[in-house]
Amino acid sequence: MIVIEDLAYFAMDFRKELEIPFQAPFQPTVARYTDNYIIQISGSKAFSYAGQRIGVTVMSDRLYHRTYPGLTIRYGGGTFGTVYIHRVLYALSAGTGHTAQFALAAMFKAASDGSFDFVSRVQEYGRRAEKLKNIFTKYGFRIVYDRDLEEPIADGFYFTIAYPGMTGSQLMELLIYYGISAISLGTTGSDQEGLRACTSFIKDHQYELLEERLAIFRENNSV
Repeated sequence: MIVIEDLAYFAMDFRKELEIPFQAPFQPTVARYTDNYIIQISGSKAFSYAGQRIGVTVMSDRLYHRTYPGLTIRYGGGTFGTVYIHRVLYALSAGTGHTAQFALAAMFKAASDGSFDFVSRVQEYGRRAEKLKNIFTKYGFRIVYDRDLEEPIADGFYFTIAYPGMTGSQLMELLIYYGISAISLGTTGSDQEGLRACTSFIKDHQYELLEERLAIFRENNSV
């Protein structure tokens, strides 16, 4: 089995100091346990480089050089790595420009050298999530996914909320009337009822406005 691991939020677990290169604690990854891995790392989230749309695929040397009879029959030869690059990515992706490639490579090098603390630049999302979660729970909401194994869930780019007696779709539709938007957890493949809220666009002056709107929401939808 080949495990494809999505690390778009690389080192963005703000409960631990994961940003220090070559020093524990390290980013948890399936690559510690198997050679059959593909890791996807995005430039958009951890490196705040969303505009030019770039990411990287990391795979083990063992998997890269592995051959499969089925791939040979279908593509006429090549290792798993070469087929992945020249057949799959080439066909599915529009690629990206040299500018973005050089920029992301420079950020990777600076982070590895210890001269670029990329995590400190995105910790603001954790601070926003903490404030927003406190506001929502104050007005009767609960956090749907509140645990990470045995630990409280980390504060970060997204968090999840639910309101008693409402499905995710009902809550999403109702909150729009109060100027609050989120997406239903049903669209993310979750079996839980609730919403996924994003912290990326909230501004400092909007926390008070959110409280005002949720207070009215609670008054109109008392449990």
